[in-house]
Amino acid sequence: MDWFNIIKAIILGIVEGITEWLPISSTGHLILVDEFLKLEATPAFKEMFNVVIQLGAILAIVVLYFHKLNPFSPKKSPLEKKSTWNLWGKVIVGTLPAAIIGVPLDDWFELHFHKFLPIAIMLILYGVLFILVENWNKGRSPKCDNFDSFTYKAAFIIGLFQVLALMPGTSRSGATIIGAMIIGCSRFVSTEFSFFLSIPAMFGGSGLKLFKFFYRGNTFSINEFTILMVGCIVAFVVSIIVIKFLLNFIKTNDFKPFGWYRIILGAVLIGYWLITN
Repeated sequence: MDWFNIIKAIILGIVEGITEWLPISSTGHLILVDEFLKLEATPAFKEMFNVVIQLGAILAIVVLYFHKLNPFSPKKSPLEKKSTWNLWGKVIVGTLPAAIIGVPLDDWFELHFHKFLPIAIMLILYGVLFILVENWNKGRSPKCDNFDSFTYKAAFIIGLFQVLALMPGTSRSGATIIGAMIIGCSRFVSTEFSFFLSIPAMFGGSGLKLFKFFYRGNTFSINEFTILMVGCIVAFVVSIIVIKFLLNFIKTNDFKPFGWYRIILGAVLIGYWLITN
């Protein structure tokens, strides 16, 4: 057993569990962490690991929101079941843009932008956007503060913003939350719909990455499988904690701290890139 790689997988699982739900880019952070803490594995495995580790994080949403997202729950009235199906319909509509646009472009973005400098630039750009959107929203009352007033049109527009997350360093949650707030959703609705939208997006993305991994003739060793499982389990546990933290945080705070964090981190990384290149 390669214990050094296990420790690295634990660290990467912690990073994934934190950054998947906070709007600071999980894929970007995983790529950046690997710059300094390299997982000893093939490039194909590491590329797949950085995506499939998200399965652990997404299972946290399934567990925490199981009742709310379960249209078959015997504890729900017929009206509540209908409302749940309606919510899933909006999630599907919000997923369509990423499925239609993102799947064909996945390899192209991976080839050209899964690199140090583009990630740093996107961290800064979306950090600035968070601050601008929060300043623009200051004093405004949200048009949509619950899912009863959340429309299919809104879901589709937010889905278009999710396409922007093809760029590493953007943050899928960051892009969708910004999009939701721009069209008038409250922080809470924006955040929760971002969570729900992640379920098909991340299951689909992980499934696609696994398919490509095996289709290209790659296989797992026992050590690699263990590393992947450890990363997923750690990401699941950390995600439970971080999701609860974020939902409590946004009750009394805005997203500006995450914007400033992105700007500072991006600037530090650009400085590092200039020194080492």
